[in-house]
Amino acid sequence: MVPSSRYKPNNFSLSGFIQLTRFWNLLIIVFAQYFTASFLINSARNVSYYLLHRELFLLSLSSVLIAAAGYIINDYYDVKIDLINKPHRVVVGKVLKRRVAMAAHTVLNFTGIGLGFLLSWQIGAINFGSALLLWLYSNQLKRMPFIGNFVVAILTGLSIYIVEILFRSGNLLVVAYALFAFVFTLIREIIKDMEDLKGDATFGCRTLPVVYGLRKTKNVIYVLSLAFLTGLSFLAYIFVGKEMTLFCLLLIVPLSFLAYKLSRADTIKDFSYLSNYCKLIMFLGILSMILFK
Repeated sequence: MVPSSRYKPNNFSLSGFIQLTRFWNLLIIVFAQYFTASFLINSARNVSYYLLHRELFLLSLSSVLIAAAGYIINDYYDVKIDLINKPHRVVVGKVLKRRVAMAAHTVLNFTGIGLGFLLSWQIGAINFGSALLLWLYSNQLKRMPFIGNFVVAILTGLSIYIVEILFRSGNLLVVAYALFAFVFTLIREIIKDMEDLKGDATFGCRTLPVVYGLRKTKNVIYVLSLAFLTGLSFLAYIFVGKEMTLFCLLLIVPLSFLAYKLSRADTIKDFSYLSNYCKLIMFLGILSMILFK
């Protein structure tokens, strides 16, 4: 717990909530889901059709609420670690009272799950499972080697694929982009663990860098990158076509740059740069959906 003598947290702070819920990350979720619907689901529909689509709006809203609740509970449990790794970003117990953060987490989760069930029992069940996994991740899974990284990556890929569950278009490109989001998130989460090595080691978190060291963790990322590129290219060639295969092979360029920079990285600043680089590649990947309209 953060000592109350040092900080005077508030019951409400707009800037605190924006920082706590990673507002820009939430916008990327909305952006990704609307792009998936507009450019991959049904090319015959105009973009304006999806911008005004009631069910898609409710889906994105529910996804954002679940994700925001996940960010809140993660910071709630990680106050001590974050005071070492990222003291300038600590909100819970410093800007907002802990009980306020927990209440917001509960309200956001219940609202997001409820909106999911309004759409379908499948989406409601997915939202419930996502909320549960995010709580388990923050409470326990993120302190275990690889498992926490894998859970976050699965949920990120699912945020793309859930659009297909809503519309049921049968377009395999949605699966391809969900896999793209999954793998780059997995790589980014491992890099973030390398960045947070000091605080995680201090409080007994058994992440990959803590257990195996930086060199072996880098090797894991190299293997993941190669397996992803090979596997996705093969599946694209078999099930989608040559155009998607060529697009997959173009990923050699950003992945090669990532491998090069990672091989030379050894400071918090280096790993922070690579984490943001992965986020940029994911954003550009979303933009590339326009090519398949």
